[in-house]
Amino acid sequence: MVLTGAEIVIRCLQEEKVEYVFGYPGGAVLHIYDALFQQDMVRHVLVRHEQAAVHAADGFARSTDKVGVALVTSGPGATNAVTGIATAYCDSIPLVVISGQVPVAAIGQDAFQEVDTVGITRPCVKHNFLVRDASEIAATIKKAFHLARTGRPGPVLVDIPKDITAQKTEFEYPKEISMRSYNPVVKGHQGQIKKAVQVLLEAKRPMIYAGGGVVLSDSAEQLTRLTRLLGYPITTTLMGLGGYPASDRQYLGMPGMHGTYEANMSMHYSDALLAVGARFDDRVIGDPANFAEEPRKIIHIDIDPSSISKRVRVDLPIVGNVKDVLDEMIRQLESGEARPNPEALAAWWKQIEEWRSRNCMVYKNSDDIIKPQFVVQKLWEVTGGDAIVSSDVGQHQMWAAQYYRFDKPRRWLNSGGLGTMGVGMPYAMGAQLAHPGKPVACVTGEASIQMNIQELSTCKQFRLPIKICNLNNRYLGMVRQWQELFHGGRYSESYMDSLPDFAKLAESYGHVGIRIDKPADVEGALREAFTTHKDELVFLDFIVDQTENVYPMVQGGKGLTQMILSAEDL
Repeated sequence: MVLTGAEIVIRCLQEEKVEYVFGYPGGAVLHIYDALFQQDMVRHVLVRHEQAAVHAADGFARSTDKVGVALVTSGPGATNAVTGIATAYCDSIPLVVISGQVPVAAIGQDAFQEVDTVGITRPCVKHNFLVRDASEIAATIKKAFHLARTGRPGPVLVDIPKDITAQKTEFEYPKEISMRSYNPVVKGHQGQIKKAVQVLLEAKRPMIYAGGGVVLSDSAEQLTRLTRLLGYPITTTLMGLGGYPASDRQYLGMPGMHGTYEANMSMHYSDALLAVGARFDDRVIGDPANFAEEPRKIIHIDIDPSSISKRVRVDLPIVGNVKDVLDEMIRQLESGEARPNPEALAAWWKQIEEWRSRNCMVYKNSDDIIKPQFVVQKLWEVTGGDAIVSSDVGQHQMWAAQYYRFDKPRRWLNSGGLGTMGVGMPYAMGAQLAHPGKPVACVTGEASIQMNIQELSTCKQFRLPIKICNLNNRYLGMVRQWQELFHGGRYSESYMDSLPDFAKLAESYGHVGIRIDKPADVEGALREAFTTHKDELVFLDFIVDQTENVYPMVQGGKGLTQMILSAEDL
């Protein structure tokens, strides 16, 4: 079968069973768009900015176990996509990004809309390719999907010159792909797993610390089974929320900078720590020197060997896919006779309950002004905890993570590693397309939402009934909080002046806009959004307390035991 390069690109996507491509057309990819037009298996979602295309593909991938796909043109199309690519890279999200390029003969000639896309994206992709002949396209795209979804997932970019998309060649999609230099380990070392089980059973103060790898490997079921089998306390990172049911008594909440007192203290004073698909990043453990003060045995399960002992020295490394390793740990536990020490475990839980009794998540509610935490709690109640929730980055992100209790994986979509403002609405778009019948909410702030607010147009075109919960405090909230606490209250450029009327702005795009400024109206507005306007996008503009800060808090550079639990601790 002889096809053009553009037709081959689309056939490859069909072979990979791609449902949606998020993109924006331009000169270098017009042949590909023409091929898209002539088929109906792969749907294209026209965004209004290339950054949003990659974020939406990312949100689609985060909410499913599939690879997200984005399509952008050369030059500014590719550079606009870089923020989205870097966001996915930092959180290990499987994406394939196809970018157009100037004709082969024009590469390096400063041609119109030419940039070195491969060079620019090299630091923030798992791998990238520049295709120089149409005969390479099929194998390259097959490799791109294989790389994106296997091992530690990540974004892969395929850069295709315009003349190559017009070139004709025979097409045959490879059934299998072999890459000699790429063979990620899946099964963990049996001996290491056996030692790990022994360390866990002998521990007097055990702790399980799970991260985004649990969600990405679809191993929440195994993690839950192991945790309940052992009876040990567990904490999940910002990226791991939903990997273990938040409503379960063994769950201590999120650890780290804005984690709970009980999670942080249990992490710090444990004598055996099982790290599952987590990377000990700075926002979780704070100062490594402080974290190392208490002697403990650390077991670290991760698909990526470079993540092990990167920031914290590990005693028992286990390289492998989280699901496979947990399955083997469960098998060894159930087939053996040894069990945890009940007396020691009871004493440990008694200590944990004392820490938990501090009730660090309490805040002072008000009858006069809306507290942002209250909005998130009511969102959880109204949705029954069953919504897919995306967030942008800032105070609202932390409040959503703290007060919306996630019991299932792939319900929480946020930029954890790069901390990208503007991801919230595109994430919600991708998730809503992936799950058309589910409630999808975007918790955002008045600063973040404006980063990609043009996507209200995309939502209208594709009838995406997401609910936007804007916690509007008229500030760059997290910036203001740090300026208040650590910069003498000098609010340099953190006040958001000249804000639009968000409700009217949403209405101008053809959506429903509601402004809420009284606590008594919060629940009613949310219920109206999810029932009366179930099939419409609703922009809920909550005017919240400008002075509210996110607590608990560990100041940057401090240790987990140096927590600020409330304003009274300052």
